[in-house]
Amino acid sequence: MKTLNTLHLNGLRALEAVGRLGSLQAAADEMGVTIGAVSQQVIKAEAQLGQPVFQRLPKGMVPLAVARPMLARLTEGFHALSQAVVLGRQTDETLLTISVAPVFAARFLVHRLDRFSERHPEIRLRIEATTALADLHGGDIDLGIRVGRGTWSGVDAELLMEQRVFPVVAPSLAESLNEPADILNLPAIIDGPSLFSWEIWLNEAGLNGSQIATRHVFNDASLCLDATIAGQGVMLAWQTLAGYALEQGRLVKPFPIEARTGMGHYLVTRAGSRLPAKVRAFRDWLRAEMLTVD
Repeated sequence: MKTLNTLHLNGLRALEAVGRLGSLQAAADEMGVTIGAVSQQVIKAEAQLGQPVFQRLPKGMVPLAVARPMLARLTEGFHALSQAVVLGRQTDETLLTISVAPVFAARFLVHRLDRFSERHPEIRLRIEATTALADLHGGDIDLGIRVGRGTWSGVDAELLMEQRVFPVVAPSLAESLNEPADILNLPAIIDGPSLFSWEIWLNEAGLNGSQIATRHVFNDASLCLDATIAGQGVMLAWQTLAGYALEQGRLVKPFPIEARTGMGHYLVTRAGSRLPAKVRAFRDWLRAEMLTVD
């Protein structure tokens, strides 16, 4: 391995990231540095190799044919290094690190964590609330909770709950709702980034072709829920989002009709790895908690 002494590790990392991601910007985001820093590392590494690695094009950085085998081996090598770091950090079986979306953490998880602690006092939790997909191979994340179709690459995804959607309103607005068509008389609070629309529930309720008027649009489902609790309109919610507010009586589910979205809540772990006892304990507890949600 004496050849490694002729190149800086940061330069090799920059070459691998740019080659895999196709742009300086994407590599900079992944590495947590500036575009300029990545560019300089690539230039230095190419000089140390004695030949160019990339063709600079308007659409991005394209690996030259002669460099592709090297970049593929670099990807394999850094993946192995990443796994070695994970193994080195897996020494504390009392700490469980979980990556979840902020809305899931705020609206479902935090209200129930005391029950997990009562059942498993030996396990401490560290919650990382982020909308970014956690790298389960390159860090200290033990598991993730994701909403989707369970088709993510490089991970094992275990279905926890099928996602279903239904209208929710403040108790003061529920009084005017006698049949599903009455929903159309209320303004809707819209979750802008949502992957589904009101049409999915309206069709399930036999209101095909109907439209609902929009009052407010937010870029965060948790804000939508707060606006709905405040009585500003009706929201199309799902179990883990609205369950606690329904339990507390702050929201009402006026009709029992629910529509499937084709998505679900999944427990996501490293592909092919045996689940540690602390992960199995959290999974089993979370499954039981989800059974209690309307």
